[in-house]
Amino acid sequence: MTSQCGPLAGIRIIDMSSMLLGPLATGALADLGADIVKVEPAEGDGRRTIGPARHPLMTSQFLNMNRGKRSIVVDVKQPRGREVVLRLCRTADAFVHNSRRKAMEKLRLTYDDVAAVNSAIVYCAAVGFRQGGPYEDKPAYDDMIQGLAAIPSLQARVGGRPAYVPLNLSDRVCGLVFTQLILAALLHKQRTGEGQAVELPMFETMAEFVLSEHLCGHVFVPPVGELGADRMFQRRPARTRDGYICFWIGTDEQYARFMDVIGRPELKGDPRFARRAQRNRNLPQFFDVADEALGGKTTAEWISVLSAADIPAMPLHTLESLIDDEHLRATGFFEVSEHPSEGTLCNTRIASTWSKTPPASPGPAPRLGGHTAEILEEADFTAAEIETLTVTGVVRQA
Repeated sequence: MTSQCGPLAGIRIIDMSSMLLGPLATGALADLGADIVKVEPAEGDGRRTIGPARHPLMTSQFLNMNRGKRSIVVDVKQPRGREVVLRLCRTADAFVHNSRRKAMEKLRLTYDDVAAVNSAIVYCAAVGFRQGGPYEDKPAYDDMIQGLAAIPSLQARVGGRPAYVPLNLSDRVCGLVFTQLILAALLHKQRTGEGQAVELPMFETMAEFVLSEHLCGHVFVPPVGELGADRMFQRRPARTRDGYICFWIGTDEQYARFMDVIGRPELKGDPRFARRAQRNRNLPQFFDVADEALGGKTTAEWISVLSAADIPAMPLHTLESLIDDEHLRATGFFEVSEHPSEGTLCNTRIASTWSKTPPASPGPAPRLGGHTAEILEEADFTAAEIETLTVTGVVRQA
């Protein structure tokens, strides 16, 4: 087993998740020191084929999501393969997957099956929908979940037609929430010794994520206002001479200073903008004024001027300028490392800092089946058993 360091050192998780949501969650746990045993089919996690690559099955997206994990290839559709997974679960703290319920029932790897060999295990499943509704057995992917959660329609209120957010937003938000649930269940296990089944539904998670912002007047019964937070549809970056700037006018005092700074003191008492509630109702006109005034200086010049007036302001990055951001460079956000098979790689470091249990660099993403023999040996499989499992195709080594 690889050495572990960080607040989750000593925690072992059997990870049968694939693609993005589940691997993002277990990747966060690996970053914090957990031993993530990634159980893959012979063809590997589907993310191994998405994105640029130097070698087959080692794409940029896989390398990013699966650093610090160990890979074992098991054909779980074979009875002996299922037995291998259950044997790994005997000494594990958690079992994680993001497959549909019927798929796990078919494999006979449900909570009851896993708890039968380890009653203290935390069984964590990410699914598309909660049980009990008409969608419960439907497949769920980011596109559909964004649509069901009304995200493209929110985009249409800004841009004129429905559009997905250009991130796998549902997978990523749900992956972060999934991490929280796994950690909470592990904490309960540590306190009580009890295992349990935890299930995260993507649709309900994203519906809450959106409606916590946009339920608005419908929080009250009967409603006292419309759905949708108006300001969210009207705010925008302001244009400067050489780009765009993002600034925040939170108080009426900041508004008055802003008007002084941009040379429009006569607008300090303008009834459209002078009070926050009025500004929020007239944001398009306010930003028209800002665009006209800010176009005379560069973004850097305005950041200096606005910061001196205690008005929060930052540049609008592109992807290209983001990876060259001076603050990220100064804080060592990017890490250049040598992967044993993929050569020199650039990745992001763990963003958090810890005074007592700082995580170490999680190490490289694994080659497919790169730790099969090592993991089986830790589970007390004999050399003869490993040979038989390999020869019969139940497991595969890199």
